[in-house]
Formats: sequence, C-alpha cells, structure tokens
Amino acid sequence: MKPNGHFGPYGGQYVAETLMAPLAELAEAYGQAKRDGAFQREYHEILRDYVGRESPLTVCRRLSESLGGARIVLKREDLNHTGAHKVNNTVGQALLAKRMGKKRLIAETGAGMHGVATATVAALLGMPCDVYMGAIDIKRQAPNVERMRLLGARVIAVEEGSATLKDAMNEALRDWVANCDDTFYVIGTVAGPYPYPEMVRDFQRVIGDEARRQCLEKFGRLPDQAIACVGGGSNAMGLFAGFLDDREVKLVGVEAGGKGLATGEHAASINGGRLGVLHGAKTMLLQTDAGNIIDTYSVSAGLDYPGVGPEHCYLHDSGRAEYSVICDDEAIDAFDRLCRCEGIIPALESSHALAEAIKRAPALPKEAILLVNLSGRGDKDMENIIAYKKAHGRA
Repeated sequence: MKPNGHFGPYGGQYVAETLMAPLAELAEAYGQAKRDGAFQREYHEILRDYVGRESPLTVCRRLSESLGGARIVLKREDLNHTGAHKVNNTVGQALLAKRMGKKRLIAETGAGMHGVATATVAALLGMPCDVYMGAIDIKRQAPNVERMRLLGARVIAVEEGSATLKDAMNEALRDWVANCDDTFYVIGTVAGPYPYPEMVRDFQRVIGDEARRQCLEKFGRLPDQAIACVGGGSNAMGLFAGFLDDREVKLVGVEAGGKGLATGEHAASINGGRLGVLHGAKTMLLQTDAGNIIDTYSVSAGLDYPGVGPEHCYLHDSGRAEYSVICDDEAIDAFDRLCRCEGIIPALESSHALAEAIKRAPALPKEAILLVNLSGRGDKDMENIIAYKKAHGRA
C-alpha cells in the first residue's frame, strides 16, 4: 500500500475538505492502536470471550460427495455472536472510538448485519448508536431492523436514490461531516476513504489468519482455493489477508450477478464497472458514460452496492485474485443445497461464494480443498427467499 491509502491507482481520500481533519485524526489514532499491545489484547479478548472466536472449519462431507470432486470446507463466521463476520470489525472500531473519546457511533447497513453488529458493541460499551439503512433494505431485512432497535439503536430510513446501501452510506457520511467532534463513523466494509479500507481489512484478517492455521492443523496443508463473496468486500479481504503470501492458494472473489451481466441488473463492480470515485475512494464502480452511479440489483441486500473495496481492484489487476460472477438463481440453488446436505442455513451473501465452489468442485480431484468463507447465517433472509421463490414459481 502506498502513502495515503493507495493500492496501485485505487483508494486514497477523495472527500470534502471538512473531512480531511477527521480522517487524519482517525489515521493517527489507528496507527497508534495497531502498535499498542493493550489495545490489541482487549480487542482479542472481546473476540474470544464475547464474540466466541475462534470460528471452526466445517467439512461439507455430503455436499462434497454429491459433487464428486474437491472437498468444500466452510469457515464458519455464521457462528459468531450476531451471526456474521461483521462483528470482528465493529468491536475494533468501537474500541478505537472509545480510545479517541468519541461518544456516539453511527453506521450504514445493507443486509442489516453490520447494523446489528454496530448496535451490539454500542450496547456493550454504553454508547448511543444511529444506523442508516435504505428504505428498500428495511423492508427486505425486517428481522435485523427489529434486532437493531431491540439493542437500543435508532434505525434511520433513507428514501433517496435507490434507497439501498449506497444511499445509506451517503447519509452516514453527511452525519459524520456535521458531527465529527463527538461521533465515530463505523464503516462496515473495505471501502471509503483511507484509513478505512486498511483498518477494516486488519480487523477482519482474523478470519484468514485463523483459517490458515486451522487448515494446516486439520489437513496438514493449505487450501487450493479460498473463496468469498464480494460486495464492498470485507469478508473476502479478511479471508484473503491470511493467504496473500501463499501464492499456491488461489484467491477467488464472487460478485453478485443478479439477473445476469448482460441485463445490466447486477452488482458486479469489478466485472461490469469502470474506474471512478465513490464514497471517498477511487475504485471500480457501476456508472454511466456521464459518471452517474447506476442502480444495482441483487437478491442479496449485502451485495447490492455499486462499488468495491480498492484493494480488491488492485488484487484483480495484479492477478493475485480472480473475480467471478454468480447470479440470483445460482445463489438460491446453493442456499437450498447447503441446507439439505449439511443442515446449515447460509446467508444469501455467502451463498454466492458457495455457488462458485459448487461450480468448481466437480472438475477438481477429491484431495483438493475449496475453502469457502461462510460469512453469515441466513435467518435474516428467509422472508426474502420465500418471496423470491414465489415470484419465480419455485415455492
């Protein structure tokens, strides 16, 4: 990474002058916290004693046998407290907010898991919390909205634009500009201006570090491929970080293909986007020739974002990671298959990564290992899945 958070040509700080000072304050505070043994110990103690880490590896024996190829192994982030990987990051950022003397937390959320995780740590630390959420996402993720409210957070509906994650992030940034003296913005993914992409990756790399060690202990070797879904890209970056130096491990990010790339109704920023600036960083994003953001579509609210973390763009360009596309139907099929073969209900986001593994497994030898980051559980998605199946004659 270059100075000021550039990954090759991507990243940086493309923000209003009013945010430069808060970002500089944040970068300095995070740099100090990284080197502070007491901060790191408190962070890892909470992950262990409150979140329930480490999360296990699960070999999908019946699913793998049905495919007749590689073993599919899950990194079980769905078993964390709050039900997803998001809490790894919110614990870290909330502790940093406390260290900086900030009194209030704000966040954006799409599928609601980052909102729930932020509300959870706000309750744990006794801090007020506001969560911005697109009005469309509020409807399709109603259970998580109620969880946030139960935890004491105020959920603020965003009606502007496409009323999804992009617009929620816009409103959260506006709030932070107006209230940065006492407010800490907990960004949920590896997007946004420096230092957020680096900071979120570092808090999430516990996934990859654990998985690497666990694979060596369980199998005596590293996986052949590490696969994760990519919206903004925090769970994927967390997994990839543990294997970046292991060139023999293929890194595979899976974007949301929605109704198919050719239809234009998707959320695949790397495969279908172009270079631009979104939410304070230079990245690949879905936009018109005039530079206007295109509305995205995915059955999965957590992947319904028109940009992607800048480090993912760099990994794509450098060839260190490859990025594929999975459509809605394929993700729903993978969701059903894991439920019935293994008794595990995955999040729709994670189902995209699982679908890619299901595609790849039959062509690989049985001794091959496909490590899939099961980034969250699917309780939140049940109503959405039922509605999707009814609408497509699959009920």
